[in-house]
This record gives sequence, C-alpha cells and structure tokens, in this order.
Amino acid sequence: MTTSDMTTGDQVRHPADSASPTAAASGRPSALLHAIAPALVFLAVRATGVAVLTVMSARAGSDVVRKLTTWDGAWLLALAEHGYAGLPADHLDAFGNRTAETALGFFPGYPGVVWATSWITSGSFEAAGLLVSLVAGVVAAHALARIGELVPGGSRRAGLLLAGLFAATPMAVVLSMSYTEALFCAAAAWALVGVLRGQWLLASAWAAAAGLVRPTATALVAAVGLAALVAAVADVRAGRAGWRPWAGGLLATTGVIGYLGYVAVRTGRPDGWFAIQREGWGWYFDGGGATAEYLGAVLLGGERVFDVLTLVAFAGSLVLLGLLARLRVPWPLLVYGAIALLTVWGTEGLMNAKLRLLVPAFVLLVPVALGLARRRIGTAVGVLVAVALGSAWFGGYALTIWPYGI
Repeated sequence: MTTSDMTTGDQVRHPADSASPTAAASGRPSALLHAIAPALVFLAVRATGVAVLTVMSARAGSDVVRKLTTWDGAWLLALAEHGYAGLPADHLDAFGNRTAETALGFFPGYPGVVWATSWITSGSFEAAGLLVSLVAGVVAAHALARIGELVPGGSRRAGLLLAGLFAATPMAVVLSMSYTEALFCAAAAWALVGVLRGQWLLASAWAAAAGLVRPTATALVAAVGLAALVAAVADVRAGRAGWRPWAGGLLATTGVIGYLGYVAVRTGRPDGWFAIQREGWGWYFDGGGATAEYLGAVLLGGERVFDVLTLVAFAGSLVLLGLLARLRVPWPLLVYGAIALLTVWGTEGLMNAKLRLLVPAFVLLVPVALGLARRRIGTAVGVLVAVALGSAWFGGYALTIWPYGI
C-alpha cells in the first residue's frame, strides 16, 4: 500500500460534518468550538470519572489526589523529584528488594516531563504529574479525533466519538493518574496521524518520543518503521529520490532502542532492561501461557468484578482486532494494534495491571467509533454517556475497593 492509499480517508467526510459557507461565516466562537471539541469531549468524560472517584475515595476514608498518585505513580513522581540515583530507600520492587538497577525498569520520558513541569507548579511534583497527564490526554484526544477523520469511512463525528470512547475505556482512570499512559498515547496517536498523512518526520519524531515513555513503543516503532520502509521502496520504484521515509524509519527507533541500549550498558548485559523486569517485577514474555491460565481460572470460578471484567475486556479486544482488520483500515493501524495487543496477551506479570495496559491499544476502538457515527446523534451520545458512567464507576472501584495494584 502506498502513502496515497493510506491517506484516502482524508477525503471521506460525513455529510453532516461538512461546514457550510454560512456556518464558516458565523463567527469566531463557532470556529473555536469546532477546534476544541475533542478536548471538551475528553475532559467531560474524564471529569465524570474523577468526580465519581472523589466520592468513592471520601467514602473509603481517603482523598482523590492520593488515589491518583498511588502505585507506579508514586515511583514515577519519586524519579521525577530525586532522579534514578537519589530515589528514597523505601521504594522497593515487587518482591520487596532493591538494587542499583531496580529503578531503571521505569522509562525516563514521563519523569523527565514531570520534572520540567514542576517549575510551573511551584515545585509540587504531584500537581506536575497530574497536569502532565491532563494535558497529554487532551493532546491524545485531538490526535484520535484526527485519526477518526482520516480512516476510510471516517468523519468528524467518528473522530469525536473515538476521543470520547478512549476517555471511557474500563481503566481510563489511569489517564487521570500520575502514570505514563496518557503521555504515551498522545505521542503514539500523533505518530499514527503522521503515518496516515505520509509525514514521516512528524511520525518518527513522535514515535521516538513515545519510545522514551513506555516499552509499548515497540508496537509503534514497528508500525511507523514498516510504513516508512514501504513508502521509501515506493519512491524508489517511482524514480523519486525521497529521503524523508528513510530518515523517518531510522529516527523512529531511537527512543526505545536508545533507552534499552543505555540500560544494557549500565547493567553490563544486552538484555539488561528485560532482566530487571523479570527479576524485580515478574514481567517477561511467555507467549501468553500465564494470561491463558489466569483467564481460564476466572472463567471457571471467577467471582470478583475486576477479574470478570478483565476476562470480558480481553475477549472483546480480540473481537475488536478482527473488526479492525475487516474494515480494511490502513495497515499500519492494524500492525500497531496487533503488536500492542500481543505485548499484553503474551507477557507474564501482574494480571491486575493488564486491563490498564490495554489503554494504549486505542486503535481497537476505531470500529466502534465508526459504527456509532452512522447512528443517530442521540443514540451515539447515549452510548457514550453510558460507557462513560460505567468507566467512572469501575475506575473508582479499581482504586478504592479493589485491593491490588493496577
């Protein structure tokens, strides 16, 4: 598929979404509302989630800020404040241990951005962490709205629904926490926009940035790199001397490979980061054996809401991947979604965290957004409101009732 093949969705529009000359001339407020609509949809859904969490936190005798900065969030904020070398002694791995390399299991992108943002928040790292996630979520919402327009059959309405569904996934509460998901999704979504537009330097720069935030960037690097390679080969065959796809494909790898290489040098072993994850946090690729065993146990005797919903979400993720392939969306989106899903399905580790690890696989929501966009506005809004309320309750449940880490 050529670059032009992947960008044909840019010309597809829902009739109701086309601005008439009268609407265009109606004044600046309408244009401003159109521009910020993805942010408004995202913020409305997430504000609902945080409001419900606030109530549930108060009933549990805690406060909402503490809940939003817990678990891995506490590690990330400590890294932002103290750096890798000065981390407080009470920060231990999943087995209660601590080595000189333990902290290297966390990628530096999010702590670095939080550290820089702390200058704005008068040195409050908690406020900085939450502000970074908030802004990153809005940035991601705008990229997702663009993806919803660019895919074949897409429209402005589909884009807004995609942004809203992203903010209302079962564990979307993590987008409001001092976690890496919001920042990673912002970079990943804009990288995919760059691919759909054939803007290789834009796509690769965002992919490189994502590679400093989460290891999930391997899925993004694969999608961007392969798409750039296909475009470069197409240029050669057409007799064009295009250097951007070649440069973009290389640049996309620098973030994740650069950090993994750094950890390899620090630990003195090529698989240094993977060893830290396995020995300190219990995460490693096992081909899906542990996930299958866990889901089988839930299916045969699961009684807890969290476990049952995890089972439903995992089954749903496969269905959505199949629908994504059936829609024949631009193949880089399918590559990203499939590999992102593989990293969740195929790893041993804390099963309670896997529901939030599905959040970066946001491209799986494209079929739902496209389907809802074809329905009446009332139906689409009603569905979005329902899933937003469900997500709000479940996010509160996960942080105030569920006793294990996410």
